[in-house]
Amino acid sequence: MARVVPAVIRALDILELFLDRAELSAREVTERLGLPRTTVHELLVTLVDRAYLIVVPGQPVRYRLGMPLFQLGSAFAGRLDLVREAQAVAREVAAGCDEAVHVAVLDGADVIYLVKVDSTHPVRMVSAVGRRLPAHCTAVGKVLLAGLDRAGLDGVLARGPLAGMTPASITDPDRLRAHLEQVRAEGVAADLGESDTAVRCVAAAVRDHSGAIVAAMSVSAPIIRWSPQSPEKWTDLVCEGAAALSARLGFRAASR
Repeated sequence: MARVVPAVIRALDILELFLDRAELSAREVTERLGLPRTTVHELLVTLVDRAYLIVVPGQPVRYRLGMPLFQLGSAFAGRLDLVREAQAVAREVAAGCDEAVHVAVLDGADVIYLVKVDSTHPVRMVSAVGRRLPAHCTAVGKVLLAGLDRAGLDGVLARGPLAGMTPASITDPDRLRAHLEQVRAEGVAADLGESDTAVRCVAAAVRDHSGAIVAAMSVSAPIIRWSPQSPEKWTDLVCEGAAALSARLGFRAASR
């Protein structure tokens, strides 16, 4: 197995600190990563030299992200047809239910939300594009986990204990495996207060041209708008939306 390069890992760790902070000082970087000051200094100098970080004007020991990272992100987004197509379909689904519609992908043991189209109701979900949540606590995440083969799921579960977000979260691995079998059989998943006690959600899988599950689409709403008819109505709607997005990505369902 090829060896990872520690210096590169540390440089990437520094860049990732800026995901939730616009600016950081050398001291803050040192404290957050627990690295020697000389190591941090050398890494910061290198990143500045390549313009991945820039020095804040007038503050020589404070840094912010540089233009090459924007260029790389733009290049990635420009090639990711999923986001563009998902945005269009999510708008159609949201128009049909006037509830929040999300499209998310799996990243390790978490999901990352790529697309959100909100409802027009005064009371809405608190969520955002780019947000990361434990996959096993969300409807989209359970759909994506159910799409993994045995080895893939074993790898996710081997990452550590399943943390709960609410009392309803599934935190037992065996129970989760059994639940995912049900998701595979039914083709849909629900979040019944597992990520937020005040929210209900249903999700379905999105496939690419090869038939692989590459994303999941969900319809979510506050519990105050949940009714006995909601599960069936939202499930039909999200399945139609996921199928439409899959078709846009080149998936062709086998004819019966």
